[in-house]
Formats: sequence, structure tokens, C-alpha cells
Amino acid sequence: MQAVLVELVENFEYRFPEGVEVIRLNAGLMAPMIEGKMHEGLQMPLEAKTKAKTRYLKRKKSRRQARKSAAPKQTNNAVHRHGEADEEDSDDTESEDDAPQERASNGNYSKELKETQEGGREERPKKKQKISPSHSEEGETRMSEVEGVDVATEVDSPLPPQLSLPAFPLPTLPDAPPKSILALQGLDQALVEAEVVNPSSRLPVIPKGDNDRTCLSERTRKRLIELGITELFAVQTALLPFLLGSSATRRSLYAPFDPFQDVCVSAPTGSGKTLAYVLPIVEILSTRIVTHLRALIVLPTRDLVMQVRETLEAITKGRGLKIGSATGQHSFAHEQSQLVADMSTKLSGGSSKVDILICTPGRLIDHLNGTPNFSLQHLRFLVIDEADRLLAQSFQDWLAQVLAATRPSPRSVPETTETKTLVPLCDSLAPALLHLHREVDLHTDIDEKKDTSCQKLLFSATLTSDPGKLAALGLRNPKYFVVQGQPQESEIDGIPNIIAERFTMPEALKEHMIICEAPQKPLMLFHLVHNHSVRNALVFTKSSESASRLVRLFEFFEAAISSGGNPIIVRSYSSDLPTNERRTILEKFKAQEVHLKVQRILLICSDLISRGIDISHVSHVVSYDAPVDIRKYVHRVGRTARAGRTGDAWTLVEEQEARYFKSMLRSAGHLERVQRMRISEKDTASLSSAYEISLRSLRDAYTR
Repeated sequence: MQAVLVELVENFEYRFPEGVEVIRLNAGLMAPMIEGKMHEGLQMPLEAKTKAKTRYLKRKKSRRQARKSAAPKQTNNAVHRHGEADEEDSDDTESEDDAPQERASNGNYSKELKETQEGGREERPKKKQKISPSHSEEGETRMSEVEGVDVATEVDSPLPPQLSLPAFPLPTLPDAPPKSILALQGLDQALVEAEVVNPSSRLPVIPKGDNDRTCLSERTRKRLIELGITELFAVQTALLPFLLGSSATRRSLYAPFDPFQDVCVSAPTGSGKTLAYVLPIVEILSTRIVTHLRALIVLPTRDLVMQVRETLEAITKGRGLKIGSATGQHSFAHEQSQLVADMSTKLSGGSSKVDILICTPGRLIDHLNGTPNFSLQHLRFLVIDEADRLLAQSFQDWLAQVLAATRPSPRSVPETTETKTLVPLCDSLAPALLHLHREVDLHTDIDEKKDTSCQKLLFSATLTSDPGKLAALGLRNPKYFVVQGQPQESEIDGIPNIIAERFTMPEALKEHMIICEAPQKPLMLFHLVHNHSVRNALVFTKSSESASRLVRLFEFFEAAISSGGNPIIVRSYSSDLPTNERRTILEKFKAQEVHLKVQRILLICSDLISRGIDISHVSHVVSYDAPVDIRKYVHRVGRTARAGRTGDAWTLVEEQEARYFKSMLRSAGHLERVQRMRISEKDTASLSSAYEISLRSLRDAYTR
């Protein structure tokens, strides 16, 4: 059955053929669809205008013309125009309501259609809307504008109100300060203005004559030449004139009214830092008459204590200075008898058998708290070697206790005659502590406030720039010396190298790295020893257990390869060994210097000797386990290429560690100096079978 959609308006009728279904719809909804259209070949006549619609359109046109003509004349009467707009809206509403009623009375609308239209008008909600400034031609929105002031009228509209908020500018962040300013925040100005020393500086030692620039006495210069030291290195040439100088005040034992400047030194490993503080101590203390503890040297390990003591004993030969050490290697009672002369009577000035004490921080605190008459009031030098490591470890808060022992106690409240305890007159009191003498009530120059005469000397290859740690030292007008590159290379991006943790390596050091898989690391080490002549080497591991395991694997490998010629001697050196055994191993390793053509020696060790140990014939350093920070790397590779000699440093890096290791070197500005060495399976083919045998032997040894 064919269906036809048609709009019935007014009295228009049309007779359709039989079989055609006519669907009657609302004229307002369907008019746009069928107006002027053809349907199935049937001509649809255009809708004829009704009288009501004609009157509505005519009034609408006249109102539009009136608005256009009246707009420029009534710009100052907004209220009047607002009223007219309301009247026009009401007229429009009435006209629009009357038009469909007339159409319904004159047309053939059904009763249901008229009820539907009437119900739609009654239920339509009235929505209020703020009129926009523009006027549409259809008259849907109207607004009056009076010299920039908008007056809104409320009309019926199905659209929601459009709210507008003021547009505020987005907040802008200030420009970040440059790196050079951020890196200097919180730092002491003395550190920023550190004196940069050229590492190639040298100063010859002249045995006789007054034209010597080292500020050393003729007796000391002769002793240096006897020991084979004919020139001073960069750190010594800068520090000796500053500490000794030409004035008599710098060489005095006490300076209560003109305190000495403290000194901080950052210099590469093997640059002669030990001799830089040993020579001034010997020069100044040689003038003493009464034995007091005047120089205290604090070191992190027992091995360094023994090494520094050997250097001091060699330089002070024939000077009469007494040297003591406290490391815990001997019993506490034995050390007390070596350090203090009288422990039975309490002496205000203390009692000491030694002029110079070399110790570890833990043992030093034991003597401060448990040894009678052990006093630091006469201290002239406080030397902290490997300062960055010692400051990073508490050791029972050793630094605060030592500094408190060197300073004079605060002036107490005057006591009455009955309660006053008299201190016997004793000329062994230091000038800064003379106010403790109260045998007389007269006020003299003894009561004047005096400062301690202790001068602090800090040394390290990786001196810290942490403001908090430096503040804990209580430095007095410090002077910084940095042996680090040329003056024009001492800064990168405006940041001094010591602050940016860019440390200088020995000039004659060659650095290499080998990236390999973890199971292949022992094979890489064997390849270096047998194919690259790595001998007289220090091999660093991450722990004592790793060192002992690698020693056993190396022994199994040497037994499996059974190569002819000179054997390779491997020894382990770690904290698990007793002190006497460690010292014996180290002495034997040093003594092999005269047998270099006969034997190849490897000392596999932990980081116990990565700092300060000076073994002159070490030509190679191998980091079997890659270091985790740049400071540890600097101290490891610094065991070779010392005092101007050449040396090679090798680092075995696992593949999963390569990215971090390179990033660490890059941040320190040192990646370009480390050359990567590639080793293929073809290079290690001759060692593979012996390596497999040694692995099986090691597995059997640990599973028994």
C-alpha cells in the first residue's frame, strides 16, 4: 500500500486514488520537508497564507523598521527602550498565539489536533536569558546598549544562560638561576676563592745556600737529598711557603693573640700530600724544649698510620722529636704507657711522652676519655688526612670531642673563698688555659681572653665541598689550595672543579674499561694478566669474601693452564686478616720490587688500601668490581702513576653496570679519558678450556 505524507492547511482538500494511505502530521514539523516538493509524480500545491499570518508578518516588518529608525535617536533613554522591548515581546507572543487559533477555526483540523496544539502552548516553560548585544533578524534576542552600558531584557528562550568570566593572565615562573649560582649557594667564600695550583709546578731542593725558595732549613734540605728527594711537587711548593713563611710568628709554637689560618688541600693521589704536612710539622716542632703533644695526625686505617709513621721517622732522624701511634694494634695499657709519662697525679697541663701522635679516630677517643693526663691543650697542628672519609663517619662523634679538647673551657662564675678550689701553679698550662689558675685574686694579663694555637690542616684527593661537614670543623679563616688542572681549566660553566666534584688524575695515568658479561669477568682478568703483561698489580674487589674467592679461582686457573716460565704469585689482602699478617703481606709485596724480572705478583684486595697506601712499583690497578662512586674510583686508580711515574688502570664493567658507570664518569667530566677496550672470543680462546676447569674446581671446593 502506498503512503503519502501531506500537510492539511486551511480549506485545501485533495482526493487521492484508492489504495493510498494518507498520514496527517503537524504542519509546523513537516512543512520544511514537503514544501515545494514533488511526490510520486503528484504536484503538491504551495500553502496559501492565512489572514492571521499575514497580519503577523506585517506587524513584525513594521516593528523592525521602527527599531532601525529609532536606534540612533534614543541612545540616552535606556529605560524607555527597555519598556518598548517588553511591549514588543508581548505583542509578538500574542500574535503568535492568535495565528494558530485562526488557522484552527478556518481550517479542517480535527478536534485532537487542536487539543494537542493548545496543550503544547500551555506546558511550554518560560526560560529567562540575558540578551546578547547583537539583534537577530528573527527577533529572538533583543538588547539595548547605552554608551557602553548594556541593559539586558528577559525573553523566552530555550537556550541556557551563557556566563562569562574575566580572563586572568596565566602565572609565569621566574627564570631559574644559572648553575654557577646554584652550585655556590651555602658555600664558604674561601672555598669559592680557592687558590688553584698548576700540577706541573716543581721546586728544586738546594742543599746549601740562602736562595732556596722552599722555606726549609738547611738541615731539612740535606735530609731530603739523602732520602733521594731532589724536588718538591706542586702541593708542597704551594703549602710550605704559606705554613712556614718568612715571619717568626708562623714558626712559633703558640699564638694566643694572632691565631693561625686553617688550611684545606685538595690534590691528586700520589702528589705528595703526606710530605706537604710532615715537613712543616718537623720544621716548627724542632724548636720545642719541653715535650708536649703538639701535633695530632688522624688517619682512617691502621695501614696508613704505619705508612705515615715511617715517613715521619725518616724525616725526623736526628731531630730528637718523639713519635707515637695509637691504632688498637697493641693493648690499651701498653699504649697508655707509651703516650703519658705520669698517670698517678692529676696535672692541669697534662703529661706526654710524645711530640707527634698518629692515630685512628676510634682509638683517639678511647685515650681522651680513659687516659689520665692525656691532653690536647698544647696542640699546634691537627692534621686530618683523607678528610672526606673521616668526616663521613662518626666514630663516636670523634671530631666534636677533639675540637672541644683543644679549646679553652668557658670562664666560670667567680666562686667564693669557701667553695673555690685552687689549681696549683703550673707552668705547663697552655696560654689559652691560664685563666684556670686562681691561686691569686689579682687580675693581670693572664685573665685576657686568648684563642687556641691549634692550626687545622685537611688533606684529600677528593676534598668534600659539603657546607654542613665543613661547618662542623669550625675552620678559622680557612685557606684552600686546589691542585687541579691549568688555571683556565679550573672552572666548567662558571663552577669551580672542586665544587662540581671534578677531580684531577695523575698526569701519567692511562685508563681503560672493558665491558663484558658477568660470567666472563674472571676470564677478562686472566686475559689481562697473560696477554697484556699486567703484573705487579693491585686488583680491587667489592668485599673481603669476593677477594678470597677470586684468589682461589686464580690458583685453580694457574694449576690448569700449567704454563711454563715464571709463576704468578697471588695474595689476598683484606680486613679479614689479622693486622700482623696484613703487614707481612704488604711488606713482602713491596719487597718484590727487586725481583720484577723474575716473578709476577698480584695483590687481590678490598678497598682497605684504596686510600693513601704508597707502593712505588705498582704499575697496574685493576678494578675487578666497578666502583660505585667517582671518589672511590679516584682513590683506586691513584695507587699507580704516583710521583710522576707511569701506570695503567683497568676497570671491568658488567653490561648492566655500563650505563651507570659511564654516567658517573660523564658527570665528573672524565669519560673522554677512559678508553674502551674490546676483547672478542678469539682473543680468549686459548684460555677458555683452563677457565672451565678452574670453575669446576672452585665449585667442588665450595660444595664439599
